[in-house]
Order: sequence, then C-alpha cells, then structure tokens
Amino acid sequence: MREDDFIVSKTNAKGIITYGNPIFIEFSGYSESELLGTQHNIVRHPDMPRAAFKLAWDTIQAGQEFFAYVKNMAKDGSFYWVFTHITPDFDASRNIVGYTSVRRCPRREAVAKVEPVYRQMLEAEQRAGARDAIGAGTAVLLDLLKQTGMSYEELVFAL
Repeated sequence: MREDDFIVSKTNAKGIITYGNPIFIEFSGYSESELLGTQHNIVRHPDMPRAAFKLAWDTIQAGQEFFAYVKNMAKDGSFYWVFTHITPDFDASRNIVGYTSVRRCPRREAVAKVEPVYRQMLEAEQRAGARDAIGAGTAVLLDLLKQTGMSYEELVFAL
C-alpha cells in the first residue's frame, strides 16, 4: 500500500461486501461488481491463520472494535499487507447490522514481527487438522500473549 492510502469497505452482519472504496477496488484487483455481494474473505490470503479471523469475528460480533495486521490477496494472486481497524455498525436499537473496515499501510517493522507469529499459528493449524485447527492456532497466540504479559490489543499496538 501507499503511505497515504486508506482502504475502506463495509459489509452486512454476515460479512457480505456492500461497499468498497476505489482504493479497495484497486488493490484487490476485482471490479466493484465482482466485490459487491461477495464474502469479504474473497481477499483472504492462505498464509493467514484461521484463528486470527476467529478472534476478529468473536471481537466484532461482541460489539467491540478490532485491530490487526492482515495479509490480503489480490485477484491475480499477489498480496498486500494492511493494518486494519474493524468496527461494528449498529442500528438505533444497538443491534449489529454490519461492519466497517478501514485499512492503512502497515509499518514494515510491525509486519516483520507479526509474520513469524502468523506462520507459527498456521503451522500449528496445519498439524492439528481441519477440525482442531482454530484451537491449535489460538493456543500459539495465547502462548505468545502469556509470554509477553500483554493482551492481544496491547501486543498489536506494541508492534
């Protein structure tokens, strides 16, 4: 990503894309018509551990904001890293009706630190097999948090 770019997308409560700004369309490599109405995981890179997305969904479905470094994949197979901030969108009765994600260019040093963590999580998921993958990846992350004495959010902002 370019330093001053912001990728913005909105989804409904089930993760279906309802809006993508021009920079999202540019970096994803998909046309607007290809993106709208599809699951947001259309840009999920296979190097990303499933446990990372489980944590994201658990957090935003609980009505909280979520921050993370994420490796995304464009339509042509290339990738780009982002620092993402996902927030739930509420109706007048405080029911979650969707999510807004704003992504910006991550610091290179942060990506260099988070990439090996994601690799360890992914390797644990692959060793555990599909049924136990998320638990195995989560265990790696929880181990790291225990070693550092930080919460997940503290760790993300410390990178």
